[in-house]
Amino acid sequence: MRHFPAFILIALALAGPLPQVRAHPIPDVPVHAFFEEGGACRIQIEIDPRCFETDPNTAPSVLNEALAKAPESQRAEWKSKAAAYAQATVEFFFEPLGRVIPDFTFEFTTHGAQPLLKPDDVVVMTGTWRSTIPAGLQGYRIKALEAGQLSVLFLNTIRGKGVERVAVLFPGETSFLLDLTAMQASSPDAPLPGAVGVKSGAGGWWLTFWQFARKGFLHVIPHGLDHVLFVLGLFLLSRDWWALLWQVSTFTVAHTLTLALATLGLVNVPSTIVEPIIAGSIAVVALENIFHPRYTPWRLILVFVFGLVHGLGFAGVLSEQLPASSLVVGLLGFNLGVEGGQLAVILIAFAATFWLRNPAVYRKAVVVPGSIVIASLGFWWMAERVGWMGQG
Repeated sequence: MRHFPAFILIALALAGPLPQVRAHPIPDVPVHAFFEEGGACRIQIEIDPRCFETDPNTAPSVLNEALAKAPESQRAEWKSKAAAYAQATVEFFFEPLGRVIPDFTFEFTTHGAQPLLKPDDVVVMTGTWRSTIPAGLQGYRIKALEAGQLSVLFLNTIRGKGVERVAVLFPGETSFLLDLTAMQASSPDAPLPGAVGVKSGAGGWWLTFWQFARKGFLHVIPHGLDHVLFVLGLFLLSRDWWALLWQVSTFTVAHTLTLALATLGLVNVPSTIVEPIIAGSIAVVALENIFHPRYTPWRLILVFVFGLVHGLGFAGVLSEQLPASSLVVGLLGFNLGVEGGQLAVILIAFAATFWLRNPAVYRKAVVVPGSIVIASLGFWWMAERVGWMGQG
């Protein structure tokens, strides 16, 4: 048993502190700018009320039914906090003018600035700022401030057409420069070097792909401890590479399928159902390692079903606001990043245990105690998620 604590510590270290795993990380802070002929400009920013909590990842979403019961003073406080949060999270620049400070007007909506219609619609606050681009401006960019807790999604629409290139900005990063030279009645002679217009520009699709791949990897390591433990549960059944390959491949196919369907808006399952099942899947897979320690076709069926549910959980991380031309690229990049995170988990687990060659010792020292801990955490999170989600 002396090997057990080190193995579990390595597993937990893959994804950070334990309190941050009650739910999947909340989506980016989307900043979407709309530019029309003649210089009309509208910039929208979406703030989730969970951002105001000490740890946004552990806080339940605010639903429309709860908003309806909130007093006017609470609503006003949320709007005030949203304005302060936006100012502390993103800076806006129009070149060559420099930094501007939008005066956002916040309204309660659901994601994508859509109206709240159903009781279980997730509530966000959409801030809108309208202006007119003065003659002489050449470009627009934003910066995600270092103090921000979340990544910022840089989205743009010009003359009703979404700009293909999208940026996922982590704290401290600055976006590419959006070309605005053709949006004014009196335009400058030429755009600034490197500015991006309606088309993605050189390498635009690749940069979008890479940024979403990075986001997918980070969603597993370090932000996805529940997903890390599920993959470790697959690993603990058997270190035989064929058995492991079949399980991971089945899991990948399943969560890719539902991730694509949910991101495209073809499937929509409430997080109140998805999140507890994800936690339960961790416990079930771990218990199978203890009571049914042999690889069988039943295991693949189980992994496939749970993979479908995990894909729905991943879908909440991708914005529904991506332009159609960037959606496939972002989806593929994010999925590749997730697969990279899974592979990293497996390689680290193998490196931590490969020297335990005796199967009986490995099972006694690693598989059984490790699976007990994983199952316990899965059941704990499932009860916890059912509890706080039930509070609405």
